[in-house]
Amino acid sequence: MLAQSIEILGAVAGFCTTFAFVPQLVKIHRQGGRDLSYGMLAFYLTGVLLWLAYGILLQALSVVLANAATSFLIVAAILLKAWKERRPSAALVTQESFERS
Repeated sequence: MLAQSIEILGAVAGFCTTFAFVPQLVKIHRQGGRDLSYGMLAFYLTGVLLWLAYGILLQALSVVLANAATSFLIVAAILLKAWKERRPSAALVTQESFERS
């Protein structure tokens, strides 16, 4: 009973900390990722991957699942940030279109 309660606690904690990052992805998608540095994202990803390795070594399923999901979200944030930075802004495209007319 206690082991099951501990596993549930870990699963809920992992869910909360993992999906707390989802609004950041939405913000990057809508506004770009200027507020996030690649250094911070890389450091965060390194820490999460270390937690993932720790969970694997301990065979702690909730730690493994949470950190695998978080790793995926961080990589998605990095890729989305890079993609947004390479796209011209809507204001710039509108201005260039106006100047060509």
